[in-house]
Amino acid sequence: MAIDGKAVAALHDRVLGPDHKGLPPQAWGRTVHEFLATEPSLDEFETPMLTLDRAAMTANLAIMGDWARAAGVRLAPHGKTTMAPQLWSEQLAAGCWGITLATVWQVQLARAFGVSRIVLANALLDPVGLRWVATELARDAAFEFYCWVDDVAAVALMDEALADAPDVRIAVVVELGGPHGRTGVRRVEDAHAIADAVRRSRRLTLAGVGGYEAALAHDRGADGLAAVDGYLDELARLHREFADGGRYPGRAIVTAGGSAYQDLVVEHLAGLADEQGAQGVVPTTVVLRSGAYLIHDDGFYAGISPLTADRTDRPLRAAMHGWARTLSRPEPELALLDAGKRDLPYDLGLPVPQLVSGSPLPPGATVDALNDQHAFVRLPGAAAEDLPVGSVVRLGLSHPCTAFDKWRLIPVVDDADAEHPRVIDLVHTFF
Repeated sequence: MAIDGKAVAALHDRVLGPDHKGLPPQAWGRTVHEFLATEPSLDEFETPMLTLDRAAMTANLAIMGDWARAAGVRLAPHGKTTMAPQLWSEQLAAGCWGITLATVWQVQLARAFGVSRIVLANALLDPVGLRWVATELARDAAFEFYCWVDDVAAVALMDEALADAPDVRIAVVVELGGPHGRTGVRRVEDAHAIADAVRRSRRLTLAGVGGYEAALAHDRGADGLAAVDGYLDELARLHREFADGGRYPGRAIVTAGGSAYQDLVVEHLAGLADEQGAQGVVPTTVVLRSGAYLIHDDGFYAGISPLTADRTDRPLRAAMHGWARTLSRPEPELALLDAGKRDLPYDLGLPVPQLVSGSPLPPGATVDALNDQHAFVRLPGAAAEDLPVGSVVRLGLSHPCTAFDKWRLIPVVDDADAEHPRVIDLVHTFF
């Protein structure tokens, strides 16, 4: 699947400056190419800093790609996790079927970089956005686009907004939700009315079914897994009923999956995949939309993903870290670091201290609070020399979505475990 390699490569021609947080002043006024040619070390960067680990990302690309191929499903990773076309390009080059996004602006950004197959995992009711999508589909016959719908009224609104747009049909996926979940029609029986409305539509075409199982559970306890199992069975049922009822005018997709329960998605949905379309069977592609696998983490996903060390022989690895400097030791068991909520994620777990200046931290060291620009590290029984003022702490992080959105430019290091990691790339984000 395509992305404009020249547009992605041109990001390295951008000029660096003080608007790029954490970059050293010697980078200002140089292009990315020029600065990287100086072979900078992470030691030269300012703190706080967020980094990506090249070795871990390369491993994660291969692990998830092999896993999906073995399961017979396609990957359309959620691009909103990183909003980084350089990383989307790597994922597509590794064989991903497409890119998933969450808003029409994100779709527009992806199109600016030439992404040719996009799943908008959301309803699209904005009239300006709908007309833009129709215009883009008419302009580029190679552009493949899907969005979601979960209400008969939404179908009518989309038709109305598209009345004066170019004469193309937008492919829609009926979204199935679940009790106390997010969007999505709540019952399979009610989804048929939406499919009927799409069939009557002048501007839409039914292209599949989809949803988000992780809205129904947040752990791997028995109740959470049962909720996800039941939901995925209903999603499979909906697809079969649509297919058996002749509702699909052509090929179909069945799409689900975050980065927490992709094993259950495969267990319940992979059997629906039949891209060639055996006699009497609607050609069907099963699409997994995991967004966090490339980066993974040391928090939420490290605990819930099926691709962790206690659940598989080839686990994903955390590919992002925070780096913060010890500013103050005002109490014997307290250290203040120079990174806070403006720099690091905190919505699904606080940062975890891992190393100090390349060495192990005192036992029991934890971050128990973040202010805007400070992290509070508790050090039970530690002495001042265990974490001296000026020392740099490497932090494990949780939830890549809310790490990336705090940084416009993120250094990529060769090895985050090295004593002096070398910066080998800079990744631009768009939020």
